[in-house]
Amino acid sequence: METFEDQAFVLAETVGQALKQSELMLATAESCTGGWVAQAVTAVPGSSAWFEGGFVTYSNEAKQQMLGVSLTTLEEFGAVSEPVVVQMAEGVLQRTRADLAIAISGIAGPAGGSQDKPVGTVWVAWSAAGRQTLTKCFEFSGDRRQIRQRAVLAALMGIMDRLRN
Repeated sequence: METFEDQAFVLAETVGQALKQSELMLATAESCTGGWVAQAVTAVPGSSAWFEGGFVTYSNEAKQQMLGVSLTTLEEFGAVSEPVVVQMAEGVLQRTRADLAIAISGIAGPAGGSQDKPVGTVWVAWSAAGRQTLTKCFEFSGDRRQIRQRAVLAALMGIMDRLRN
């Protein structure tokens, strides 16, 4: 059985090949995944040719200070929401030389969930310079580690979908 690390590496390598071929740079903004997407892509040799860097913005304050997420948006919608991941992804593009950005915010558990946003709720945004930011809400099952791993794979698969289109 293929491990998460193997899956993430193959996916990141594929993303990297597509980015390099298109001469595009990727950057990330991660909350619940804690930099795991950045770790996956930097495990690929030569990733400096297509990976700009990443922000780990776990607290609301970090999201505001590092990415320009609005306090009003955080208060109105919560950190795990579509408007917040959109602002995170767009904030990355404004603060780096990247052409594409991934942003992730979710509830990995075991606590912190609610009826509206249960544990496993993860929002991902994919943003490209000059294009509309795309988002998706996932409801992953499993323990904290599995939820975080699934979010990493979903984020990477989503960027591959964007690169194909």
